[in-house]
Amino acid sequence: MSFSIVVDHVSYAWPDGTEVIKNLDVAFGGGRTGLIGVNGSGKSTLLRIIAGELRPRTGSVSVLGEVGYLPQDLPLGAGRTVSDLLGITATRAALHAIEGGDVAEEHFTTVGDDWDVEERARAELDRLGLTDVGLDRTVATLSGGESVMVGLAALFLRRPDVILLDEPTNNLDLDARRRLYAAVSSWPGVMVVVSHDRELLDRVDQIADLRDGEVRGYGGNLSAYEEVLDAEREAAERMVRSAEGDVRRQRRELVEARTKLDRRVRYGDKMYATKREPKIVMQERKRQAQVSAGKHRTMHEEKLEEARDRLTEAEQAVRTDAEIRVDLPETEVPAGRTVLTYPLPAEAGEFVVRGPERIAVRGPNGSGKTTLLRRIAGELESAARVRVPVRYLPQRLDVLDDALSVLDNVRALAPAASVNEVRATLARFLFRGARVEQPVGTLSGGERFRATLAALLSARPAPQLLLLDEPTNNLDLASVRQLTQALNAYRGALVVVSHDEPFLRELGITRWGRVDRDSGLTASD
Repeated sequence: MSFSIVVDHVSYAWPDGTEVIKNLDVAFGGGRTGLIGVNGSGKSTLLRIIAGELRPRTGSVSVLGEVGYLPQDLPLGAGRTVSDLLGITATRAALHAIEGGDVAEEHFTTVGDDWDVEERARAELDRLGLTDVGLDRTVATLSGGESVMVGLAALFLRRPDVILLDEPTNNLDLDARRRLYAAVSSWPGVMVVVSHDRELLDRVDQIADLRDGEVRGYGGNLSAYEEVLDAEREAAERMVRSAEGDVRRQRRELVEARTKLDRRVRYGDKMYATKREPKIVMQERKRQAQVSAGKHRTMHEEKLEEARDRLTEAEQAVRTDAEIRVDLPETEVPAGRTVLTYPLPAEAGEFVVRGPERIAVRGPNGSGKTTLLRRIAGELESAARVRVPVRYLPQRLDVLDDALSVLDNVRALAPAASVNEVRATLARFLFRGARVEQPVGTLSGGERFRATLAALLSARPAPQLLLLDEPTNNLDLASVRQLTQALNAYRGALVVVSHDEPFLRELGITRWGRVDRDSGLTASD
């Protein structure tokens, strides 16, 4: 098999010495590869190294052909235009000059064979749903989702040999995601995409899992990968059960052997005490019995130690991501109790949330979904009436103080709780031991999210209305599962803005809302 990307023994560390990647070997062939792994495992760093944005400390990277790279955070620049992002401004300027009668040689050199560049650019933008986005529109007027789609259009317009995408569905509304899915599915070249989006990862040809400094490849999409993992986990768990049985058996045989040997020693001592045989014979028998007992005991102890080693090895083969397990009775809202009333546009009445409803709010990028949540949370002036304690989790995750520890941040929202109570709560959110003393500013994205969630759900008074704005953005698959576990334990009302359909299905949404630029908020059963 020929490989388009070969990463050979690559290591990389940040300027402060923090090691991100060490002696990594991986190769990517043709087709679309989904690169997955926990937050902080080095996925984005690896893409930047392949793209040439970062230089590895050791090792080398070879890529067959031109590389196109779409980072998580596009370097936009408010004064730039869509044409600038597409990389066609100079060609368009030369083309317009020629059309205006300026036949200078440099204009023809700049245009080359790209006489239809504007038509092709317009076609790519339209294909990705950007029909209202003109080539001369400034970046400052684009939403986050529109900027991502323009960046994607720029890649498809260039048609590089290799495309690298880093969390491309972040900030995209449902319609934009579907257009991106279609574009990825139709891409004929080499593509490596870092994503937590299950819908997107089910459209790739293979999965590459970056874990513990190594990449393991699996043929097929995310669903096929998870089936393989389930089979591996079941086999590993059978090995654990078998090894546990072996340990119990060896422990039992050791006890039985010690009992028999002790009985023999007591019998030998009794015979020696009664002196029924010559003293020299009795001493020799006693010595032989002690030697035999020592060998027998050593043999059984070695077998037990071997069984324990097999158990340890079997347990290490079971791949399990830590799970959040919490019980939040204080967040419970009785069925039927009015939690929130929010006035609807015109004479449409009120949007009312009662009891422990779970409401998902959707709408196109730039329609005002975040503004809606901020109004409900009281950050912006509105006529919303919230009748229970409320907490808001914004996309930026700027709720916590970076300079304070995880422990101190939680205590700030629950000052009446003791240190031991807070530590017990944080342990359920996977912060144990010295980790609770770590400053929030040093946490990875997934860790920061868990800390923020722990702080909000532990706040006093306990939140009975929780507002979440695109909570799965930038979370790895394990963190999304952990978020879902925590929210499934939450007993209050929930209003969540998200376009992550698998995540919403797991939450058990009871009602849907929609925000549009013109009509505002509308709700349906």
